[in-house]
Amino acid sequence: MFSSTDTLLMHRACALARRGEGLVEPNPMVGAVVASADGKVLGEGWHKHFGSAHAEVHALAIAGQAARNGTLYVTLEPCCHTGKTPPCTDAILSAGIRRVVIAATDPFPAVAGQGISILRKAGLQVDVGLLQDEAVRLTAPFRMFVTAKRPWMIAKWAMTLDGYLVLPKPENRGSGTSQQHEWISSGTSRAVVHDLRRRADAIVIGIQTAVADDPLLTARPAGPRPLIRVVLDRHARLSLSSRLVQTAQEFPLLIAVGPDASEGRLEQLQGKGCEIWRSSTAHSSHMLLELVQEFGRRQMTNVLVEGGAHILESFHDAGLIDEVWAFLAPKLLQEPESSMSIRKILSNTSIEAIDQTGGDLFFRGLVRHDSLSR
Repeated sequence: MFSSTDTLLMHRACALARRGEGLVEPNPMVGAVVASADGKVLGEGWHKHFGSAHAEVHALAIAGQAARNGTLYVTLEPCCHTGKTPPCTDAILSAGIRRVVIAATDPFPAVAGQGISILRKAGLQVDVGLLQDEAVRLTAPFRMFVTAKRPWMIAKWAMTLDGYLVLPKPENRGSGTSQQHEWISSGTSRAVVHDLRRRADAIVIGIQTAVADDPLLTARPAGPRPLIRVVLDRHARLSLSSRLVQTAQEFPLLIAVGPDASEGRLEQLQGKGCEIWRSSTAHSSHMLLELVQEFGRRQMTNVLVEGGAHILESFHDAGLIDEVWAFLAPKLLQEPESSMSIRKILSNTSIEAIDQTGGDLFFRGLVRHDSLSR
């Protein structure tokens, strides 16, 4: 059904789609290429930011009259409903396209095969499934949001060769001085993490990490939309003098508390500009599920979990981790206890990519569970 030219042009459409990462959410990343019958590229496009024209419209506009009788390659089924933009199926029919090659169907209920049906009923040749796995992966956060009403959850951590996520403070290693934790990962790895943060809707840590590290949890430089910092703090123990609280007026901070958190304490935190979200339950896994459902209600599609081993394990055990970003630093502590929970997460992860970032090894993979709907 598909030629080598078809495959080449769909690869190009997938590459174009990635240009929208971090800019189009909660919409999916989509790329499109218009080509002549002999495979000459006439126009290219991608969804550039939320609310803007879709990839197909950009590509068709560039191709102009030359698009007539041509082929459109698109990574996701064209929409057939009016939302923030008109239906892409109308634009395709108006352009006189003869054939449409689609990588993957759209799970959104207003589309879900109807775009394909409209084009076929109008007499166009529509071929579906070229580079489907790649296209499904591209739209994984969108698919999770549509099918499960929750964001795509990414667990990130840095670790030593012997499995430690935190280097002990110097006083715990015989120096006698009080300093913050040393960095495990390299500067290059940390720059990669800030790039990931810029594409996320929220970043989550636990109260233990907040107390131990006193982090800012910002993306530097900032991304295209506000990054909500989230602290899991069942008893509202976060210090009013912490950098998180002190910057709450400038950078959004949501504190997730349990049903028994002190009202007086919550009022103090709110007075500093913090937003409070209260769970209906003190049960850890149920609280996490409620919080992730709240993220979905806020139309978040990408959430980063950067907590310590306990928080990472809790999200994983609740079935709420979809992707892993792990940085392995060439360091050894040679101390008696490392994090078995991290090893458990890694053992349940299918590695997609291995790269070197500075002096570290970077692993990216998918947690094995049936979360992607095709």
